[in-house]
Amino acid sequence: MSQEPFNILVVDDEPLNLEIISEHLSDPRYRLRCVQDGIQAWDVLQNAGVDYDLIVLDRMMPGIDGIELLSRIRGDRRFAEIPVIMQTAASHPDDVLEGIHRGAYYYLTKPYEHDMLIAVVSAAIEFRARQKGLRRRLSDVHDVFAHMRQARFEFVSLTEARQLAFFLAKLCPAPEVAVIGLAELMVNAVEHGNLEIGFTEKGRLSMEGRWAAEIERRLSLLPYRERVASVTFEREAGLVRFRVRDQGNGFDWRTYLEISPDRAFDMHGRGIAMARALTFTDLAYADGGREAIGTIALHG
Repeated sequence: MSQEPFNILVVDDEPLNLEIISEHLSDPRYRLRCVQDGIQAWDVLQNAGVDYDLIVLDRMMPGIDGIELLSRIRGDRRFAEIPVIMQTAASHPDDVLEGIHRGAYYYLTKPYEHDMLIAVVSAAIEFRARQKGLRRRLSDVHDVFAHMRQARFEFVSLTEARQLAFFLAKLCPAPEVAVIGLAELMVNAVEHGNLEIGFTEKGRLSMEGRWAAEIERRLSLLPYRERVASVTFEREAGLVRFRVRDQGNGFDWRTYLEISPDRAFDMHGRGIAMARALTFTDLAYADGGREAIGTIALHG
């Protein structure tokens, strides 16, 4: 069964930039719509009847600039979760930080390097596809456990982590939001915790197309194959709490709770910050980073 092309909206007031991006992204996997200003982009989003998977957005444009358009996108629940790549020649940390705070989790600098553009677009598209897939599978989980008060589960592989995320999300007030953050924390427990694939190494493996193969390789090797991650669910008055624990060496989580300007141009390393922003009322770490504690408030 063939995959439908991913819909990408490209917004830039320079025709040459639109032409360059179109050439770089000339791929049957992508269906591009190019527009030259923020007003037209906003009209396209509202009226096109297309479910966009990614927006590549120029920061500096006349009229509605990239920052204002990004604020509109994040403020509208129909579009709020579409990944946005902010493309800019202004890479000053304050400018980057402003974009991050408005919800631009991916960044590109001009002029474009082909490999980096492809890598960042692929990372954003992969996140979107994973996000949509998680939500589709929520309907496969029954509501019979809706009144569960406490439970503990163990998992080893990324597949098991995502399957558990589907189930546990149904115990939350907004499953379609909860599943995103839960999956990120649980995948991190396997990938970065038990299998000890660090930030720099993941970047290299991803660029070389060897990330998935390395995951499978390590799952078969000592000491990794003996490690087990766990997730505990607790329901209390007014909240649900998840404790995700791994058996790795821990890490300095403080640098990942937010996306800093110096990491904004990397293609990965934003999962914890996105989980914190999208899913959890509170997210903290314990035991040297081996345990993530995510809390979701119950409303009503």
